[in-house]
Amino acid sequence: MNAVEKMLQEYPLVVLDGAFGTEVARRGFNTSTELWAALALSERPDLVKAVHRDYYNAGADVSTGASYQATVEGFEKKGFSHEQAANLIRLSVRLVREARDEFWGEWRRQPFDGYAMQRPFPLVAASVGPYGAYLADGSEYTGNYGLSRAELSDFHEERIALLVEERPDILACETLPLFEEAEAILQNLKKYPDALAWFSFSCKDGKHTCGGDRVAECARFLSGERQVAAIGVNCTDPDNVSDLILEIRKETDKPVLVYPNTGGTYDAEAKAWKGEPRPYPSYVKDWFSSGARLIGGCCGTTPEHIRGIAELRKSLLKQD
Repeated sequence: MNAVEKMLQEYPLVVLDGAFGTEVARRGFNTSTELWAALALSERPDLVKAVHRDYYNAGADVSTGASYQATVEGFEKKGFSHEQAANLIRLSVRLVREARDEFWGEWRRQPFDGYAMQRPFPLVAASVGPYGAYLADGSEYTGNYGLSRAELSDFHEERIALLVEERPDILACETLPLFEEAEAILQNLKKYPDALAWFSFSCKDGKHTCGGDRVAECARFLSGERQVAAIGVNCTDPDNVSDLILEIRKETDKPVLVYPNTGGTYDAEAKAWKGEPRPYPSYVKDWFSSGARLIGGCCGTTPEHIRGIAELRKSLLKQD
């Protein structure tokens, strides 16, 4: 039984964290470069750790490291050496683990009511962002890469190796617009039989990934893979999520995870989201009712959004 299965055996809902990039930007860090929020690993590791800590404080059972846009190639383009780049990718996992351990040590010493005490030991996740995140042109929302599966596999190989070396509890293979990219990542994952991962896709409607693949077919492909702990969607319009959950559930018994954005359109030039955010909390119960069992947030969400999801989990425990 893997770590996610153990959590869901005891709890009705696993609470994921929220946005990292838009959250560090909200706190004043400049994310306008091609490295986006990954640059904070070098310039503001204290801020990176603080964001992780705040998500754990808000009730997250999992926080995901700042490696979404962190690649050796991307850091080297900005003047970092290969060794510096590799060390920053490793650091992304260490900062989450430090935040988790500090949080857990303090949390366990506080007085709580019985329901608040019902919380699993939090997990550390490492982000494996898509090729489009490296391009920094918004193509994780189109899938227009022009690369073969072999080329995608080569691209992901070194970062996965560096992250696995730090032994996170789970790899968050996220915002994938293409079935082919999921295949490429899985090919690398199989080199590390003990590594666990979830796969989540960016989607353009209630049935298709941003690249046009049917999300149900992606779920069917991943469903039989032992190392895949959960399948779902992220950084997707919240209006489409309930339909996507139902599509995924048609093809797999694995847990479904969702962590959408707050709506709007990504402006690749400005490296920012445009448009009015949706009333995110109003969706969460529907996602749970549709069958999602790991719920968090992506771009635009904050620790306050995650605190609301944790309150839903608390209410479900009271019902039990």
